[in-house]
Amino acid sequence: MLETKCSTMKDLKKIHAQLIKTGLIKDKIASSRVLAFSAKSPIGDINYANLVFTHIENPNLFIWNTIIRGFSESSTPLYAIHLFIEMLATSEIQPHLLTYPSVFKAYARRGLAKDGAQLHGRIIKLGLELDTFIRNTMLHMYASCGFLVKARKLFDEDKVEDIVAWNSMIMGLAKSGEIDYSWRLFSKMETRNDVSWNSMISGFVRNGKWSEALDLFSTMQKEKIKPSEFTLVSLLNACGHLGALEQGNWIYKYVKRNNIELNVIVVTAIIDMYCKCANVEMAWQVFESVSNKGLSSWNSMIFGLATNGFEDEAIKLFSRLKSTNLKPDSVSFIGVLTACNHSGLVDKAKDCFQLMNEEYGIEPSIKHYGCMVDILGRAGLLEEAEGVIRSMTMKPDAVIWGSLLSACRTHGNMALARWSAQNLLELDPNESSAYVLMANMYAASGHFEEAVDERILMKEIQIEKEPGCSSVEVNGEVHEFASDGRKVPYQDLMAGQMAPRTILSHQSPFLKDRANAMPAQTMEVNSGSSSGAIVTLHGPDEILLMRGDRDDHLLSMGSGPGCGREYGWCTHYTTFRNATIDHLQFDGKTVAAGTQNQ
Repeated sequence: MLETKCSTMKDLKKIHAQLIKTGLIKDKIASSRVLAFSAKSPIGDINYANLVFTHIENPNLFIWNTIIRGFSESSTPLYAIHLFIEMLATSEIQPHLLTYPSVFKAYARRGLAKDGAQLHGRIIKLGLELDTFIRNTMLHMYASCGFLVKARKLFDEDKVEDIVAWNSMIMGLAKSGEIDYSWRLFSKMETRNDVSWNSMISGFVRNGKWSEALDLFSTMQKEKIKPSEFTLVSLLNACGHLGALEQGNWIYKYVKRNNIELNVIVVTAIIDMYCKCANVEMAWQVFESVSNKGLSSWNSMIFGLATNGFEDEAIKLFSRLKSTNLKPDSVSFIGVLTACNHSGLVDKAKDCFQLMNEEYGIEPSIKHYGCMVDILGRAGLLEEAEGVIRSMTMKPDAVIWGSLLSACRTHGNMALARWSAQNLLELDPNESSAYVLMANMYAASGHFEEAVDERILMKEIQIEKEPGCSSVEVNGEVHEFASDGRKVPYQDLMAGQMAPRTILSHQSPFLKDRANAMPAQTMEVNSGSSSGAIVTLHGPDEILLMRGDRDDHLLSMGSGPGCGREYGWCTHYTTFRNATIDHLQFDGKTVAAGTQNQ
């Protein structure tokens, strides 16, 4: 009855008030229905449900189960455990088969498998361990909390293949980093449901296997399995990391075509994907088109602008954020500091760093300190960068020491470089960049014996320089390649320095003073290895972009008028990302679409 009369909590409260006036609220059936709607309905209010619960005298088993289940699925699952303990201590009503799964779910969501194991002992004493519903929720708790031995024991003891148990093991293994075992288990499944597919795809993304996630999604589509909202977010994340713009576009169109709600999580994932694929214009369109902009969407857009050559726009958007009813958080300041870093705005960065704590009460994290060290180091203010490190309230990480070491190499400060390298190697003795940068510094300053010593030391302790790895998308298919030949079906075509290619200028709404496309420019990119790609693009809205896991690309732009985003005139702050391409070329030879996809 309530389900047909209530479409909002406002409707429920009116009915509840009427029940109180007439005294009917004392009836257990009436009060339990009010409780159930507010506790379990998607439009309910768990806090209101708790208020209703506290006014019910001698709640029956259904009422206890309802409120415990409601909290186990809420943002405060710990209160479900509290209510269960209260039920055991104060009520004459004893828990039932349907009570325990909600409690195990609460333990799982809070990561409290050790406490949940005590309840498992109670289940054994009561002889309820063979109940499928209880058993599956226990297995899920252990698997999701990383207690894989206990989860596997329950899994192996099952006499019948239960798809819920299999899904829990697949999810738990992937969450714990055992992605190969997770995939092996998934491959053995005779019957799969949408949860199976979604768990495996999300597992691939969680473990950085972006290409495998997209490949499995393609198979999933052939099987006519509908992805969940969570899976689409994971896939957008994969597209962003691979620079797979065409596939990311397809997923965005899929979201719109199937009327999937553009909530804050989905919107943020779409913006992040487009920014990582360097299609800032599309990211901006999505950002401006939605009304429910959460703080995460603002942060993603600010960071995307900052890392794609639109530093001024990122800073302006940060100022616009401050004028809304949203309050910038630590991530917001990382975005604006990144913009200051990429544009070399040292004073602006100092102001933001100070503003963060003084006006918003945000204590700088190690990432904020890292931004400041990098900003000061790139600007040649090495003593100030050193001062920031010495003033830190936490121990500097390898990223901070690496940033200072790189700046010392750029600006030729040998003494500070030695200090940075020493601290970097104390944190990570296998960090190859410390040896390489020091060897290069010694060589550049004429200390060739020391340079050779660094290289010999690397060989003696078997330190290898990590190979660069890049990816490109050709006609919707992602191809990965590395400088040491891994995943490279065309290694012989990629040897040597990559030849110049022609690109088309790119018109951007952020560069209103350049309304017309400029003549084609020639750009040469050298990654320092074969882990880089030159692509030829066609069409008025495309630009040469590339993606790799290194940040040491050199750039030289041909003579002539300015090009689109003026990447050719940017300093070493610029980051390049991948774009959809018509064909891929190495040393003048075209690699056709449909080649091996690792």
